[in-house]
Amino acid sequence: QVQLVESGGGLVQPGESLRLSCRASGFTFWRSPMSWYRQAPGKEREWVGSITMDGGVKKYADSVKGRFTIARDNRRNTLYLQMNNLKFEDTAMYYCKSNTPDSWGQGTQVTVSS
Repeated sequence: QVQLVESGGGLVQPGESLRLSCRASGFTFWRSPMSWYRQAPGKEREWVGSITMDGGVKKYADSVKGRFTIARDNRRNTLYLQMNNLKFEDTAMYYCKSNTPDSWGQGTQVTVSS
C-alpha cells in the first residue's frame, strides 16, 4: 500500500535549520509530483512548496521563499525539505503529499522556540 513517512522534525531556535525527509513506498515515486504542506495549531493546512517528477521545477509559498528548499532523490524514493533561518511562525506539523496517487504522510512536528 502507499506509504509516506516523514522524519526530521524537532525543536530548534529561531535562525537554525532543519531538514525533513519523506520516504515513499507502494507507488512509482519518480512518476509523482510531490509537495510539502504544514498545519499550525488552530490554523488550516497550508501549502509550502512543490516539486515536479524530475525535480526540475520547484515552487514555494511566499512565506518560505528564499529560506526553504525542496529536493528529491528518485533513486531513494525520498523527498526532502531543507529549512533554513527558521522563524517562530514556521512552527507546525509538516506533511508530505504525493500527487499520483493522492496520498498524505502522517506528519512530523517542527517547533521553533527560544
